[in-house]
Amino acid sequence: MRLSPKDINVFSMPNVRIHPIPTEPKTNDDDDDQTSGVTELPEASQQRIIFINRPQPQKFCTNKISTAKYSMMSFLPKFLFEQFRRYSNIFFLFIALLQQIPNVSPTGRYTTAVPLIFIFTVSALKEVIEDYKRHRADDIVNNTEVLVFREGTWKSLKWTQVAVGDILKVSNSQSFPADMVLLSSSEPQGICYIETANLDGETNLKIRQGIPETARVLTTDELQQFIGTLECELPNKALYEFAGNVRLFGKQAFPLGPDQVLLRGAKLKNTTWIFGIVIYTGHETKLMMASSLHNSLPAPLKRSTVDKLTNMWIILLFILLVILCLISSVASELWTSTRLKTDWYLGLDDLSSVNFGYNFLTFIILFNNLIPISLQVTLEVVRFIQAIFINMDLDMYHEASDTPAMARTSNLNEELGQVKYIFSDKTGTLTRNIMEFKLCSIAGKKYGDESGDSFETLIEEMKSGKASSAVIKDFLILLSVCHTVVPERSREDENVIYYQAASPDEGALVRGAKKLGFAFNVRTPKYAVVDVLGVEERYEILNVLEFTSSRKRMSVVIRNPDGQLKLYCKGADTVIYERLGDNQQYKDLTLKQLEEFAVEGLRTLCCAMSDITEEFYEEWKQTYYKASISVQYRERKLEEAAQLIESNLVLLGASAIEDKLQDGVPEAIASLLKADIRVWVLTGDKQETAINIGHSSHLLQSSMPLIIINEDSLDSTREVIHRHVHEFGDQLRKDNEVALVIDGKSLTYALTHDIRTDFLDLAISCKSVICCRVSPIQKSEVVELVKKSTIAVTLAIGDGANDVAMIQAAHVGVGISGMEGLQAACASDYSIAQFRYLNKLLFVHGAWSYDRLCKLILYSFHKNICLYVIELWFSIMSGWSGQTLFERWTIGLYNVIFTAAPPLVMGLFDRMCSAETMMKFPALYKPSQCAQLFNVKIFLLWIIDSIYHSILLFWLTMFAMNQDVAWKSGREGGYLVFGNMVYTYVVVTVCLKAGLEMNAWTWVTHLAIWGSIASWFLFLLAYSNFWPVIPVAPDMCGMHVMVYASAVFWMGLIIIPFLTLLADISVKIIRRTMCKTLGEAVRESEITNVDPSKVVNKATKPRLTETARLLKNVKNAFKRPTRTPLEVEMQHGYAFSQEEHGAFSQVCVVLTGDFSEFRYRCNGLTIIYRNSLKIDENLSKFVFALRSGQLCCPDTSAGPRPNQSPAILKTPCSLVFGHRAHPRVPFSLNTPQSPD
Repeated sequence: MRLSPKDINVFSMPNVRIHPIPTEPKTNDDDDDQTSGVTELPEASQQRIIFINRPQPQKFCTNKISTAKYSMMSFLPKFLFEQFRRYSNIFFLFIALLQQIPNVSPTGRYTTAVPLIFIFTVSALKEVIEDYKRHRADDIVNNTEVLVFREGTWKSLKWTQVAVGDILKVSNSQSFPADMVLLSSSEPQGICYIETANLDGETNLKIRQGIPETARVLTTDELQQFIGTLECELPNKALYEFAGNVRLFGKQAFPLGPDQVLLRGAKLKNTTWIFGIVIYTGHETKLMMASSLHNSLPAPLKRSTVDKLTNMWIILLFILLVILCLISSVASELWTSTRLKTDWYLGLDDLSSVNFGYNFLTFIILFNNLIPISLQVTLEVVRFIQAIFINMDLDMYHEASDTPAMARTSNLNEELGQVKYIFSDKTGTLTRNIMEFKLCSIAGKKYGDESGDSFETLIEEMKSGKASSAVIKDFLILLSVCHTVVPERSREDENVIYYQAASPDEGALVRGAKKLGFAFNVRTPKYAVVDVLGVEERYEILNVLEFTSSRKRMSVVIRNPDGQLKLYCKGADTVIYERLGDNQQYKDLTLKQLEEFAVEGLRTLCCAMSDITEEFYEEWKQTYYKASISVQYRERKLEEAAQLIESNLVLLGASAIEDKLQDGVPEAIASLLKADIRVWVLTGDKQETAINIGHSSHLLQSSMPLIIINEDSLDSTREVIHRHVHEFGDQLRKDNEVALVIDGKSLTYALTHDIRTDFLDLAISCKSVICCRVSPIQKSEVVELVKKSTIAVTLAIGDGANDVAMIQAAHVGVGISGMEGLQAACASDYSIAQFRYLNKLLFVHGAWSYDRLCKLILYSFHKNICLYVIELWFSIMSGWSGQTLFERWTIGLYNVIFTAAPPLVMGLFDRMCSAETMMKFPALYKPSQCAQLFNVKIFLLWIIDSIYHSILLFWLTMFAMNQDVAWKSGREGGYLVFGNMVYTYVVVTVCLKAGLEMNAWTWVTHLAIWGSIASWFLFLLAYSNFWPVIPVAPDMCGMHVMVYASAVFWMGLIIIPFLTLLADISVKIIRRTMCKTLGEAVRESEITNVDPSKVVNKATKPRLTETARLLKNVKNAFKRPTRTPLEVEMQHGYAFSQEEHGAFSQVCVVLTGDFSEFRYRCNGLTIIYRNSLKIDENLSKFVFALRSGQLCCPDTSAGPRPNQSPAILKTPCSLVFGHRAHPRVPFSLNTPQSPD
């Protein structure tokens, strides 16, 4: 027997609700609806047209993402460009070319070219190794697989093979490989949940919904028949904006908006699968475009401050070199012209024909080694090994995630020792993305211990029947029903419930209530089912008054199982206390406890309720309904209606949630502040949340005045900034115990050209700065502002793709390999697993690297000037002939062998204090931060010292050899014997000078110094015996016999280096006795096993000066209120996060959401059964009719059907079997309408 329409009365079924999917486009005349009607798009030339299930006539960007510096094709030009950014390399290339000119070079043709090629080879190997790591990290992302619908089947392809126009199937917990438009999902009405922590730092889930016209596409056959075009904007960096249309074959266009877009970097959550069509790929995705100032160009080539200063010193030395060459060339001309006739036997006529230019080039080649050719390769090697030290540091290894620290570049090691400003993301960087219900205050009594694990007392008191038990129950019921959380049962174990929360705060509150025996189990369109200590209770949800940032509260009107009407309200203490009735018993005590919670850095909410009479509710419901359908001033009227019912509240208590910080974050920030490092937090989170984290992380102190800028216009922002700048007075741009908080909109105005300087002055006058609700591009703009407008070194740290822009913009970028993916880590210069590891990265590796490299560079200049200025003194004695004093290959090997080890050891192992001491006393970081070890004064002192040493080494040896020496062979030594003696004294002196400059003497230090000296003696012995067996250096044959047989040589070996270094030794003794630095004093304490705390405390103890007194006055100026009316008093700890104006409103989630466990699909219909409610007889008949084929749907993919009545189900629809539909929603099979 076939069932007819009259046999099945859908509307007689109390537990049936129909979700129709209309086949015509929605129309809405409400101007507030941004997605109503067909979206207005730009002209065709300014829009992208994508063909669905057809080949694309236009080529688009590939989906390959690269954060590496080089590719196979770009390596050589980029590498050479990077190398020749160093002026020393340009200079030595010039010298190498000069040496190829015949009769010009006094040192041979290849003595510069060979070392230069060696340097480039070492540098190239280092760059290849470092960039290979970046390519490997990129490959992990690019080779991730996803299902792509091609040629009628699903194919598993790599992300790099995804193209614009592809239809993808993304499963739960997978990230989206490209920007997509959502077509449909496994959930009713094409809904899906996404996590955007990698985009905006927010961990609360967002709802996205496909348009009804595409939400019915659920099978492979339907996908194959899905043909049309999609029109959208050209790629842009606006993360939260999108306009497009989809035109299905034979139908008109349907509008698309931001609620249909799934962005790369987001992740699908709590949804089995979705279908989406790719619109933007690779570097054209919104995330990649928003994450870079330069539209996501490859990683920038960064150079350290020390590198830039070294370039400047090289320019100065080059200028000095040119001056010496000019002086020498002029002196040569004068000497030749004055002796042309008197010293005719020298053949000076031939010399006079050589022009001035040739002499100049000869002296350029002779003196070129004033600039150390080995410096760059030594720096490359040292930095590379320093990076290995960072990678191998077990103190920065995170065992839980098996993540070590990683230096992705070694060019910025010393930059880590100079950081003045740290720009940090919040979510995932400072916090763990985990919130926990920690404490609560109910009826004036605080519950929960410090760990938040024990609430037995609360449960016992509620069961005891005391006066407070009713208050406790109301408090816990409020937590269980006043929210937008959706329960989801585990597929493996139906007793396990997961809470799907659009707000992390609400998720923590509901989990906290469950922990205390009030488990929220089921949400239907009308009821919330709560398991109260094992007994199931249903609370009818009548109305929801949404949370907004201006209301700062959320309320629900409920009918409890006893039939009583109640209003439950939760929100900020300021707004709740304004609405309390008279004679509140726990008001003052709860306020005190709120302050205690806030001191602990907890996020607080106040909870209140009121009993409502039936008469009042009916009257209010009419008022609220009229406000909700008002066309003009709807929001204002709704707020006025809410005010009527949210009054005369009874205070229940307060909740305290811990936004879990990563381990060690408060201690790490406290140490950073002690090191005089300014910490700025740049986050996309709400202002209240950011400020609360600032308090809990010790970035903000309770006594610290806050300057809060929340303005809606450029003029008001300018006025507020100017006012605060004026208030600082003389303390502007100085250290002040004041914090600045600014939101994203105000920051947009503050960064405009006319007030950006004032904003910068205000910001750097504050000890801490928090920028909230900022976009990725705003993060990078703030970093760029400080970077370009100050001489300070900046560091940016983050863990999400939304942090890539600022990581690349800062002098140093640090990525955290965390929950938000690897994109930030891939784009960073250094990656760590936890924020707390940043302290060791800066205080130990950074400070050590800076100290070591500064000494290495200065020492390298010193040893070269010390040797090669001697050529100038020899030129005076040799008639400015351009003759070299030393044998050519001994000159070339000076930097490569005989003095190579001391700077290497200095750059790798020297240290002022131990790692433990550096971590314990952050004040030791200040010398490197303030560039006390590498500045113009220090450089000039080293140059003067080098010239002084060269004078003594040459002229003292000249004085010792003044009467010459007669050897047994009867031969005189000649200039080469003299030159080798001088050379020996130089090697000994510069090696001992290295030892004098080192603080940590180890066996490696001894090996480097004494081994280098020994290497010269052994070389001289061997090299003197090369000729004639090896046809090299005939002039050196037998040289070792003449040198080592001279008593003058051995006497000079003891006396001359000692006299040369005597001044250096004396200065060090006097300075360390009279005016030792903090580092030297602490090192002495370490050596003598004395606790250095007294030394450090004495050195860092603040002194009360006139400036300090003025500063106190400035602080007082900020004690008056500086907050806008919307700001909450932070001493009470209020912070709450909730998505506003989302794809699904809060009312829609609570009053129309019906969430279940079981879905049944038959003949194109989706049936969802709520197992918490019974199936009645009519429902059973209906299911039977579907299964037997007696009820028909126009679903052509289901095969042949029996004849169907045209009155039944004219459109595909979803039928939900649960509680009866809300009475205000009309239903009709023939005229489907949205249930909302």
